[in-house]
Amino acid sequence: MEQNNPTQPGDKLEENQQKISGIWDNVKAFLNELLDIREDSDRSETVESVRKDISFQGHNAWILIFSIMVASIGLNVGSTAVVIGAMLISPLMGPIVGMGLGTAINDEKMLRRSLINLIVMMVLSLITATIYFKISPFVEFNDELKNRTFPTFLDVLIAIFGGLALIVAKSKKGTMSNAIAGVAIATALMPPLCTAGYGIAMWDISIFGGAIYLFSINAVFIALSTFVVCKLLNFPMVKYANQAKRKRISRIATAVGIIVLLPSVFFFYQLYQDQLNKQARLEFVESLNYKGSIFTPIWNEEKKELIMSVVGKEVPEEKIKEWEDQFYQMEDLEECTVTFVQGSRTIIDSQNEDLAKIQEERIEDFKLIRDKDSRIEALENQLRLVSNKFKDKDILLDELGYLYPQIGSMGLAMNHTRDYATKKMDSTEVITISFKDSLLDEENKKVIKENIYNWLKYRLKSERVQVNEVKYQAMDSLSQ
Repeated sequence: MEQNNPTQPGDKLEENQQKISGIWDNVKAFLNELLDIREDSDRSETVESVRKDISFQGHNAWILIFSIMVASIGLNVGSTAVVIGAMLISPLMGPIVGMGLGTAINDEKMLRRSLINLIVMMVLSLITATIYFKISPFVEFNDELKNRTFPTFLDVLIAIFGGLALIVAKSKKGTMSNAIAGVAIATALMPPLCTAGYGIAMWDISIFGGAIYLFSINAVFIALSTFVVCKLLNFPMVKYANQAKRKRISRIATAVGIIVLLPSVFFFYQLYQDQLNKQARLEFVESLNYKGSIFTPIWNEEKKELIMSVVGKEVPEEKIKEWEDQFYQMEDLEECTVTFVQGSRTIIDSQNEDLAKIQEERIEDFKLIRDKDSRIEALENQLRLVSNKFKDKDILLDELGYLYPQIGSMGLAMNHTRDYATKKMDSTEVITISFKDSLLDEENKKVIKENIYNWLKYRLKSERVQVNEVKYQAMDSLSQ
């Protein structure tokens, strides 16, 4: 009989390792096929394409001027759509990509041309934007302009990934124009230059500096991204560079990147702290609750002071002290102060005079609204009473007409009388009747008027009633 040799533990382990190795090889092959861009890159065509886009002569110069003007108008009126349109037609990318590519392939001529054209581009853009903002009647520093003066580390990331997307799209056989347009919008090279022009026009160095720094971030990191990708794709060198020179270029590129990066990290940290502070203030304001009181927060950025305007029911000092303790114990509000200002009381601090005025105006507004509501309600009640009285009088006249068919017409009105001796006003319900039967004798008329008089006193619950008789005249004859 044949004996089955049992599988040894070592053989099973080796078999599992081979399976795992096979799976890993398949994954690597899949990822390589998915992410590899070397085979589909056209290096010579990419170099020629970038070289053509560097120059700013002729058409490109005019396109730049017009697009800067469009972007400046968009920023001036706060229209994001107009700014995006201007970025799509702007030729700003050429010299920046040329600097990165020229450095990567050691093409000193391309690098020099790119740098010169970049300077020309910046000067032309700044002059155009400055002229526009000098003659524009709108000088408000709106949010669209303000957003371009405070660059952070997030803008660095946008420039890096935008630059990577741009050079990868340019290096592909058959350029991906939609990707290039998207990068032009995302990296936003034009708005910072327009904002810098606004800073020059307004003689504001802080606006100019912040905008130029944002432009520098975009330009430097787009160029560095181009440099890195071209190195990874092994673009052919125009001029041989020895090991020492390549190291020196890499060190310079790294140093430039770090120098430009560092301030943005600080600004990003500052922005992050401001967001935490803002969120903490919001949580504090939402936690305030006192029945009958309305709270309005006013933030003083210079003093880092939160002023809480309280109108309505006055809050006790003990409660305010409790809220102040709560504020100063909050983690993200250590460097801030809080001040509660109630009702119309005098504010000693002269810095808060405007706040006191606002409070007084709000209190007067509340009183005015309350008075108006009371008046409207009173008028509605009076109107309702008058309407009901008219309905009652219509019913009275209908009943009298049914009881006394001898009457041809009737009128009921309130007669107001002033006694000048006593200075008193009095009112009397006066009913005016006319008999349609001219043959009716005076005795019967007198009886009917007496009955109407007594009946009205009973129905109106008043002794101030008067019955008058006038000659009957048909309505048709009156209208003729």
